[in-house]
Amino acid sequence: MLNRRTLRIKAMQSLFAYKHCKKANYNLALNQLSEAFLPDLNSMEVQDKKLLKEQDKEAVRLFKAHYKSKEANVFEGSTPKINEEVMSAISFYYGQLDKDKRALKEEMLKGVNQLLEQYVWALYLIVELSKIAAKEKPKKGTPPYTNFVRNKIIGILVDNKELETAYIKSSYSWEEHENDLRIWLKNIIKPAERLDDYLRLESPSFEEDKEIVQYLVKSIIFKNQTINDFFEMNDLRWSENKPILKSLVTKTIKGLAENESFELLELSYNWDEDLAFFKTIYNTTLAEEDTYEELIASKSKNWDIDRIASTDMVMLEMAIQEMINFPSIPVKVTINEYIEICKRYSTPKSKQFVNGVLDVIAVDLQKQGVIKKSGRGLIDNK
Repeated sequence: MLNRRTLRIKAMQSLFAYKHCKKANYNLALNQLSEAFLPDLNSMEVQDKKLLKEQDKEAVRLFKAHYKSKEANVFEGSTPKINEEVMSAISFYYGQLDKDKRALKEEMLKGVNQLLEQYVWALYLIVELSKIAAKEKPKKGTPPYTNFVRNKIIGILVDNKELETAYIKSSYSWEEHENDLRIWLKNIIKPAERLDDYLRLESPSFEEDKEIVQYLVKSIIFKNQTINDFFEMNDLRWSENKPILKSLVTKTIKGLAENESFELLELSYNWDEDLAFFKTIYNTTLAEEDTYEELIASKSKNWDIDRIASTDMVMLEMAIQEMINFPSIPVKVTINEYIEICKRYSTPKSKQFVNGVLDVIAVDLQKQGVIKKSGRGLIDNK
């Protein structure tokens, strides 16, 4: 299932991408300024290259002095053009940032929503393998696919209208990968000793049908390197999404009962609440980025703020906003979560650094009343 640590990781990746977009947009704005003070090659007048170069330097200096303010009004330039070009560059910079914020958020949410489609896609893989098996003729000395084709678990999946509708509406399909499925069936699935034993059963019970499908899911579909390479080619986040999808598919199969329909699982036990948590992490961290950076800088005096790893800075900012905005999550839980994420995504020394900075910030913000915790097992304002 999709847990909150996974949501934190996905938000962190989007916020990390935003940090890089921010640097790129800064350089693009500087390039725009420089282009504004290049000699006009189409002009019939003589161009004063030295003067243009000096104006370019002045404009860059003013941009660097004012760009952190979206509403900056620049008047101190030596010419009106310099003031205009600097404000134009600042406007361009923030325009690009706004586009990136929207695009990254859209992509972040799309990535999570695609998990539901991938869940349906993975479930339907079993159905599609059965359809291909129905067309295959067994080699001499090998059992036919009859038991697999008539598998009662697969029959329940085929008859489920909710699954069928979700699959039809999904952006994922097995139709164009029929050749891959045939190869998997022949070279990976059929040679499995456990499947061979199942296919030789005279009349498999419902539980035996379920056991073989569970085996295919756990030991082949989500474990075989060739099949996993295929999924990875279709999902850049496969290494993170794989355990979530495996959990959803295995729980679905495990819960199937004879002569009963079933409902597709939700991504989490309280998806509406988790989705709100996910959006808040992203929105609030971006909205308060400058405030959090100043706070981190004040508590990291032995560190050059510009030399702090981007991943560490993102996680520190996320942790601060979580401690402030989610009163029911204990401070220690938040800090431990980001330390665990650090271990996987940042430098070897990051966990100690992040832990130390967050401990100091948490104590100060609690004393100031900025962090207020309440709820089961928590003491108000402590």
